[in-house]
Amino acid sequence: MEPVITGSPKRVRAAMIGCGGMARYHIGQMLRQTDTTEIVVACEPSPEAYAATAQLFEAAGASAPPNEPDLERLIEAWAGQLDAAFIVTPHVYHHDQTKACLEAGLDVLLEKPMVMNADEARSLIETRDRTGQLLIVAFPGSLSPQIRTAARLLRSGELGRLFSISATVWQNWGPHVGDSWRSWPAISGGGFLFDTGAHMLNTVADLAGEGFAEIAAWLDNNGRRVDTLAAVIGRLESGALVTLHGCGETVPSCASDVRVFCSEAILQTGVWGERLRIQRHGAKQLRSVKVPPSLGVWEQFLAVRERRLANPCPPEVGLRMAILWDAIKASSAQNGAPVRCA
Repeated sequence: MEPVITGSPKRVRAAMIGCGGMARYHIGQMLRQTDTTEIVVACEPSPEAYAATAQLFEAAGASAPPNEPDLERLIEAWAGQLDAAFIVTPHVYHHDQTKACLEAGLDVLLEKPMVMNADEARSLIETRDRTGQLLIVAFPGSLSPQIRTAARLLRSGELGRLFSISATVWQNWGPHVGDSWRSWPAISGGGFLFDTGAHMLNTVADLAGEGFAEIAAWLDNNGRRVDTLAAVIGRLESGALVTLHGCGETVPSCASDVRVFCSEAILQTGVWGERLRIQRHGAKQLRSVKVPPSLGVWEQFLAVRERRLANPCPPEVGLRMAILWDAIKASSAQNGAPVRCA
């Protein structure tokens, strides 16, 4: 059973590290949870991004938090007045910013992808263990009631033997990103498959519930600095087969589809947990599965922090994805030659 979230939890005092477009989406959700959340301070070096954030607070009838653009100074001045940090910054900064916040005694919700590589993932796991602080990766799929319910059904054996998983994610990512930081490998760590596609890699791994044995992959930059097209085939440790397809060059859109084929049912969801449908043996069509409502990743972070929910997205998922991403890059560099997953 999905835990029932009840009671009146204490307001969590949060720092918003990064106030770009994705951060502002999350802030909009957080401003709907002012009974449990207070955004005390922001850390945003761009005056334009901070101004756009201030407008969100004004529209909600609230005062914008002060901005301290330097994280080191923010921690020194504000750590004693904070409980948690939500980090939504370019990927290359995730490791050092998260480590600093954990060591300052703050729990952290960290935007995906967690880090740039497996070594950074292991470092954050060590820091989490050493400090005893909470670290959650903000994958909406893992944190959604839909994916948690789907994973539980698959693990229970109710849907039968898992044969294969087919997943596709698409977006006009290349044209939209243009020359922004997401198109620079040293800052982003990869292209479409490591950015929007990270949701697909993570959600499929959650649904599979086991590791990949080997991967064959092809990445295509389509004339850009980073990949925008991807085709991946994989075999799980159990022998089940997986296909992962990403297209970041299509018409203006951002959507996904994931199908899990089992002996007793077909399960359909999305990489963000945006739906959950099942077609059981004998049924003629997919039917929606009812799950508890959710206000998104911050609400789920609070539920984990208050121990009303087991952490569905610890830093170990960041390590899992880093290992998968390394295998994908290694196979693509060899023109799709199969690569064993370490």
